[in-house]
Amino acid sequence: MNKLNPPDSHHLDAAQGWLGLGDWASANHELDEISLEFCTHHMVLQTRFQVYAAANLWGMAAEMARSITVLDPGNPFGWIDWAYSLYELNRIQEARNVLLSVVDKFPNKYLMRYSLACYACHLGDLKDAFQWLEKAVHLANEQEVKQMVLNNPDLQPLWDQIGEI
Repeated sequence: MNKLNPPDSHHLDAAQGWLGLGDWASANHELDEISLEFCTHHMVLQTRFQVYAAANLWGMAAEMARSITVLDPGNPFGWIDWAYSLYELNRIQEARNVLLSVVDKFPNKYLMRYSLACYACHLGDLKDAFQWLEKAVHLANEQEVKQMVLNNPDLQPLWDQIGEI
């Protein structure tokens, strides 16, 4: 896709700025000002996803993230965002299935494995959750991931085992 030029690039920058200030409504308004030609630009779609997530509009966020995976299937964050949106909609098995369908295409993305651990744990599959967590730890900073686990109540059933990784 082509590079965004003014005024579209200014609207995108403004939208990201509004998001940084916690004003998703103003961010959304700025995105609405971007020309039709660039509405499907990957940065516009990603920012639109962030707007929907900030507004807790998880159904719309899921659709936006799914669109990102269609337009840019090599972008791991589209898949992660889609799965997380489904998780927020309490569609945990679907979230898990989304990531399971592509996790092997992204062998170095610890966040996918961490997310799969969360979803498996939430679904009560602690063995699978622990295995995904081990894979995440081996791909990332061990202490950072362990701290993420200890700060995530979804993973509380694994807290006692964290020292075994």
